[in-house]
Amino acid sequence: MASVLQEKSKAFALQIIKVCNEIKQSKRESVLTNQLIRSGTSVGANIREAMYAHGKADFIAKLQTALKECSESEYWLELLIESGYWGDHAILEQCREVKRILISSINTAKSNQK
Repeated sequence: MASVLQEKSKAFALQIIKVCNEIKQSKRESVLTNQLIRSGTSVGANIREAMYAHGKADFIAKLQTALKECSESEYWLELLIESGYWGDHAILEQCREVKRILISSINTAKSNQK
């Protein structure tokens, strides 16, 4: 059974793919969208890897990598929105929600490690 974090990160990745494809087709922009597809889909991949981690430290490290990718995705989304390539802020809020859950999960895992 998938966790809420797995489900939300996968939904985020699918939305990233849709947004980037739409921007590429309508605006002919590929530099920012290529970066965003890479980081946005990596979030869920790292979360999935964390589920099969070699111990608590590896689990936390994978979630921290996912958090870094999520933060990078937030940056690319901010650039796309603020530059006028994308107007719907919903995906940015989706990204921030995944980021909040990741931070909470990391903090919980760290407190349980002691």
